Amino acid sequence: MKSGFVAVVGKPNAGKSTLINSLIGRKVSIVSEKPQTTRFKLRGIITRPEGQIVLVDTPGFHQPKDALGAFLNSQVTGALKEVDLVLFLVDSSSQLTDEDRHLAEEIRKTALPCLLTLTKKDLVEEKQLETVKQAVLKVLPVENWVAVSALNGYGLEELINKIMAYLPEGPALYPENMTTDYPLTIQAAEVVREKVLNNTYQEVPHSVAVEVLKIEEKPEKNLLAIYAEIYVEKDSQKKIIIGRGGSMIKKIGSQAREELEFLTGKKVFLDLNVKVKEKWRDKESFVKKIYRL
Repeated sequence: MKSGFVAVVGKPNAGKSTLINSLIGRKVSIVSEKPQTTRFKLRGIITRPEGQIVLVDTPGFHQPKDALGAFLNSQVTGALKEVDLVLFLVDSSSQLTDEDRHLAEEIRKTALPCLLTLTKKDLVEEKQLETVKQAVLKVLPVENWVAVSALNGYGLEELINKIMAYLPEGPALYPENMTTDYPLTIQAAEVVREKVLNNTYQEVPHSVAVEVLKIEEKPEKNLLAIYAEIYVEKDSQKKIIIGRGGSMIKKIGSQAREELEFLTGKKVFLDLNVKVKEKWRDKESFVKKIYRL
């Protein structure tokens, strides 16, 4: 049997979380069109008879502008020190960017084996795919590559087979029925944040953080009571999230509760409070508190 850790890296919106969810067959990473959606090194686990792959979903690598941005990039570079293989995701539907090139340089420094993964194959012709591949090879000469589409499943089995070929021999690292090792506190916080991202616009998404303060289990009622705080940076953002007459926070809470009930198989009572924490993204101590560093 083979087993190992695989860092999934790429610029923002390269399709990392969508690909991981598709490979695992269930949602372990939240998905949004907004940049900086992923903020944790979330781990998704694929178990097959021939081996076990632990995919490490990382934030999009970008030019940091604040303490949060620096933290997100540290999650990427940190992941590159803990894995057996790097999946370098590049969006085949767009041109290579400076962020792609910078990340390629970070990968090259590690001397780790790298599998180039060209995403969004369903959106491009072969000529565009080849153009992007050649542009990548100029900055990071990799031996192997694969084109995939997480939406229609193209290339996913080929990708899994190629990953397995790189992994060392060893026992399973997690029980075979486990798909992620993150605690419910983080999963719940991420679900709530996803619903905020998908229901709000303008400047709100980048400024939102969610912290689960407490989870109380009530076995006699098959119930989980989850208490969370949503942090924003301005009063105007708080008003947007609460909405007229509390309509938006009710919508966010309803959507999050429905997904958490599906995730846990239990009834969920979800208590959400919105608080203003001015310029929290610039405060390293607060970022560390929220992300438990």
